[in-house]
Amino acid sequence: MSEYWFNIRTHEVEVDAQSDWSQLIGPYETRAEAEKGLEKVEQRNKAWDDDDE
Repeated sequence: MSEYWFNIRTHEVEVDAQSDWSQLIGPYETRAEAEKGLEKVEQRNKAWDDDDE
């Protein structure tokens, strides 16, 4: 089964992590989840910031 990764530098989805790990977030089970990877990170960061206040 393939894993999908979101590359934060190129904003492309990669299958089975082809780039350097420092540029990737994931893994995700589907391409659709990976495509929203950066959006999910931003939502989590905002939630954590709100909790800190």
